[in-house]
Amino acid sequence: MTAKQQHKLHDIDINLIEMTLDIMKYVISRITDTDPQLGYFQSSEKLKELVGETITPKGIGGERAFDLWKAYLAPACTVIDHPRHLAFVPAAPSRAAVMFDLVTSASSIHGAYWMEGAGGIFAENQAMEWLVSLTGMPSPAFGVFTSGGTAANLSAMVTARENWRKSPDNKNKKGILITSSGAHSSISAMGRVMDAEVLMIESEEEMKASDLQIFINNLAPEVRSRVFGVVATGGTTNAGIIDDLNGIATVCAKEKIWFHVDAAYGGGALVTPKTRHLFNGIKFADSVTIDPHKWLFSPYDCGAVIYKNPELAKEAHSQEGSYLEIFKDEGADGFNPSDYQIQLTRRLRGLPLWFSLAMHGTEMYEKAINRGLELAEIAGRKIEEHPDMELVREPSLSCVLFRKKGWKPDDYRNWTYNNHKKGYALVTPTKWKKKDKTYETCARFCFINPDTSIEDIEGILATMV
Repeated sequence: MTAKQQHKLHDIDINLIEMTLDIMKYVISRITDTDPQLGYFQSSEKLKELVGETITPKGIGGERAFDLWKAYLAPACTVIDHPRHLAFVPAAPSRAAVMFDLVTSASSIHGAYWMEGAGGIFAENQAMEWLVSLTGMPSPAFGVFTSGGTAANLSAMVTARENWRKSPDNKNKKGILITSSGAHSSISAMGRVMDAEVLMIESEEEMKASDLQIFINNLAPEVRSRVFGVVATGGTTNAGIIDDLNGIATVCAKEKIWFHVDAAYGGGALVTPKTRHLFNGIKFADSVTIDPHKWLFSPYDCGAVIYKNPELAKEAHSQEGSYLEIFKDEGADGFNPSDYQIQLTRRLRGLPLWFSLAMHGTEMYEKAINRGLELAEIAGRKIEEHPDMELVREPSLSCVLFRKKGWKPDDYRNWTYNNHKKGYALVTPTKWKKKDKTYETCARFCFINPDTSIEDIEGILATMV
């Protein structure tokens, strides 16, 4: 008996072929489904009761495992591209991107180094060139695709911190980042990971240059000496607010501080002239984060980090090892994505975006982004016209914050669960800081999916009874 006959993990037989056909039928059905089931979570105990033990010494067989997925496990997941999923920052990957995500996995390419992944990296880089052009950052600005905004922000801030530590005065010092209280939660988490302090400017609304300058001026000299970066936001997750990027860029240049823009959610709005001007100043950033898996219609997970000077990122992130030396050889010369972010091993996350852009063209992306903006405007008008509802603030980008008059936090929470459990919609509450510094619970829409209809908006509002 040969070793191949003993180990059938990679064998091709009739069972594998039949399973491949079953899976392809499932994928085709899912991609072409225009009215998917929303899905609703179950407890771990309930799922164990329904599914039982699936990992066994002999295996349960592909057909049985797939049946369990379809019958119990998939329905216990919420579908992110459902047109009435308006919670958090949802996603609506294009069908082209989803299809090519399957190709990306099936192609089994390691996307860390040019020597192994040249063709895929070349395609990724074409998509990256387009992203860089949206920011207006001048040559040699460039970037790489990451697992998401957290990894992109962390990669950028590690680069900033290592560049700051080039000064002998900053060796062994604990660095400090400044951001606003409206920044994404990953900024504080990132600070803990890289052991940097994060100082917050209290501002639910736009962080202004004047606020930043006053904040810096009020720091004790020793504290000020440890500030190496400022994180501004290009579209806050909670409300779609864009900081004063132009003014903050000026302050950072004057103070010699790294200027990072977290546009993970809002960066998609750079695609359309309708909102591009709101990001004036982003071209002066030292680094920018954009998440294609949010408003650029890529599947999870796909973030991106762009650097004004990529060589600084390479100095911070390039890994050394005897087993990696061949990748640095002139014979394997090319762009190595792992040199510019925190991960060594990486899949070609940018390929689905590349294929979708290549298939549809950038004008189609502009239309889809404009639809999200339009839906937010329509929702805002309908809320204003409703006698029992009112806007908490004017819609910004594709986010709409609103309240039902007389509702308390429990009302919003119960409303969320009722709609979700019925399979109708997922719209979750949030909190907003009022002028008196107290927080109120309110409802929030975030429009990403261009297939969301006006009837969907009206239907969801009608459930607020």
